[in-house]
Amino acid sequence: MATAPAKLILCGEHAVVYGRPAIALPLADIRATATVAPSPAGSGPMIHAPDLGGRWRVAEQPTDPLSRLVTTVVERFGLPADVEITIRSAIPIASGMGSGAAIATAIVRELLAYGGQTLPPAEISAIVYESERAYHGTPSGIDNTVVAFEQPIWFQRRPDQPPLIEPIVIGTPLTLVVGDTGVRSPTRLPVGAVRERWQADPARYEALFDQVATLVVAARTALAEGDVVTLGTLLNTNHELLRDIGVSSAELDCLTTAARSAGALGAKLAGAGWGGVMLALTTPDQAPVIAAALQAAGATNTLVTTIAATG
Repeated sequence: MATAPAKLILCGEHAVVYGRPAIALPLADIRATATVAPSPAGSGPMIHAPDLGGRWRVAEQPTDPLSRLVTTVVERFGLPADVEITIRSAIPIASGMGSGAAIATAIVRELLAYGGQTLPPAEISAIVYESERAYHGTPSGIDNTVVAFEQPIWFQRRPDQPPLIEPIVIGTPLTLVVGDTGVRSPTRLPVGAVRERWQADPARYEALFDQVATLVVAARTALAEGDVVTLGTLLNTNHELLRDIGVSSAELDCLTTAARSAGALGAKLAGAGWGGVMLALTTPDQAPVIAAALQAAGATNTLVTTIAATG
C-alpha cells in the first residue's frame, strides 16, 4: 500500500499562480491510499474508488483523469497492466486539501512499487502535475509539490525555469483547526474566475498579488521565529485579501469570524475558495473550543492537526 498526505496552503493561494510565493504544509495524519492487486490476464487496469463511488476499467473511461494517469505511468515505465487499483481517501474532495494530488501521488507510488521501481519526489510531482491539469486547468503546481515531498515548503513559480521549492523552518509546533464548509467547489472554477478578472483589470489584481507576496514573506519570518501571534495576524490579513480577490464565500467568512471570536490567533480560507475549508491557528488548549465554535457556526466537519517544528 502506498499513501500520500493531505495539504493546506498556509498563505499565498491564488497569487501563487501569478509568480508570487506561497507556503504549504502537508497534513501527515490525513491521507489517501492506493493498493494494487493482479487482475485476469488481458483485462487491463481497473480502478476501484469506493470513496468516490466508482469502479471502472481504464479502457472503458480512457478520458477520466485517473484513467489517463494510470495509462501514462504504466506505459512510460513498462509496468504490469493487468491490475486492479483500489483508492481510499480520508481527504474531503474539492475542499482545498489536495485530495486530487494525494490520490494521484498514492497511485503513482503504488504502481511503481508493484512494478519494482521507485522515483524521487520531484519526478513523481511532475507526473502528478500533469494529472492535476486535467482537473484544475491551470494549477499552480503547489499541491503536487507539497504532497510529493511531504514537507512544509516555500513555493514560487518562475518564468522559463522550474519552480523555486525550498523547505521552510517552523520554529514552534503549530496547532491548526480545520473547518469544512460542506460546500464543494472544483479548483478550476475560482481559479478561472480570478484569471478572467486579472485579464480585465491587471493593475488592480497585480497590486493585490503583490500585497499577498509581502505577507507571505513576513509569514516565513514569523514561522522561523515561532511567533504565532504575528503569524495569526498575517493569516487574518490574507483572508481579507482573498475576499478582495473574490474567492471567499458567505460560509467561509462565517467560519473565520466564528474562529476568531472563539479565540483563534488567526483564521483564513485555505485553498481555492468559494467553499471547501478554512483554517484557524490556535493554541492546543483552545483548539477544542474553536472546533466547537466552528460546528456551531455551520461547519460540517472539523479536525485538529499539529504541524511539527522543523530543524
